[in-house]
Amino acid sequence: MAFKEEQEVTATEAPAETVDEAVEAVDDASTAGVLESPDDIDLADRMKAGRQQIITEVRKLIIGQTEVIEQMLLSLFVGGNSLLLGVPGLAKTMLIHTIAEVLDLKFARIQFTPDVMPSDITGTDIIQENADTGRRSMVFAPGPIFANIVLADEINRTPPKTQSALLEAMQEHRVTVQGTTYVLEEPFYVFATQNPIELEGTYPLPEAQLDRFMFKIIMDHLAEDEEMEVVRTTTGIQAPKFKHTITGKDLIAFQKLVRQVPVPDAAMRYAVSLVRMTRPSENGKSPEFVNKWIAFGASVRAAQYLILGAKARALTKGRYNVSFEDIRALAHPVLRHRILTNFHAESEGVTTGQLVDQLLEAVPTPKSGL
Repeated sequence: MAFKEEQEVTATEAPAETVDEAVEAVDDASTAGVLESPDDIDLADRMKAGRQQIITEVRKLIIGQTEVIEQMLLSLFVGGNSLLLGVPGLAKTMLIHTIAEVLDLKFARIQFTPDVMPSDITGTDIIQENADTGRRSMVFAPGPIFANIVLADEINRTPPKTQSALLEAMQEHRVTVQGTTYVLEEPFYVFATQNPIELEGTYPLPEAQLDRFMFKIIMDHLAEDEEMEVVRTTTGIQAPKFKHTITGKDLIAFQKLVRQVPVPDAAMRYAVSLVRMTRPSENGKSPEFVNKWIAFGASVRAAQYLILGAKARALTKGRYNVSFEDIRALAHPVLRHRILTNFHAESEGVTTGQLVDQLLEAVPTPKSGL
């Protein structure tokens, strides 16, 4: 795979102190525009049709999990990374691999264990001898991160030092090795998996890394009829042939199109208000349940992903503007891993899912007909 070198660039993020500043930060991040040209409209129609085509192909191997597939596709259309949480045997790995095959993208799986080192992910410089001259030189050998879709399997089974090797790739789409920065080929996604029941010998993901996952997607057991279908199909001969109707270039075009979808100020302010409501305040302005059960709330990145996800969802529904329902539909996958509960919530069995439900009730949608 070809890769390019790039000069190191640093960026800083300033916290948004007011709703107006937060709205402006989200607006800048989403690069809101307007779908005006016929080419944009045609591309939007292609994106809607492409979503259905991808689902049709994925269904050749994957039964059920409709909401999970929907959220993964939104992540692809936005250009975000996602974390999948589910017990063993739910086909998390198969789903990610199948999507990569359907899209004809380079796929790499990294099985995280306690002995995996950062260089096992990013690659490293090795000494190589020139067969003609006999001279030795340092040559970069790229690691599995140099793929389009990277599966970080059981990401919490490796120490934080190794987990951090993904941070730059997830945020900047590049890796730095021995002072040299290599740009990753687009499109680039990281899909990580976690097992919620085996916690011995695991390392919780740093909050900074969790915040870089657009969605935390929950995979649950299938309904009985769907499970019957899984057993029936997987115990027979399987040799599906996928049609590659959507390519990596299409995904890059979709990502640019998503950022052109207009967002009404009322919808953007609603997303920002939802996120700001998650933060406890010392002056008592936050709702009682927030101050009682939440230790730390979501960052402005949550509002950015709410808006970007809502834009992509609107396009896949055949609409060219964002509604309140688009934002509400994505509140759980965007916020559930960004809300840190305190001891009181853990002792009383209060989950982040329940807190998001209360947030949606506490923040009313403006009556503007969106």
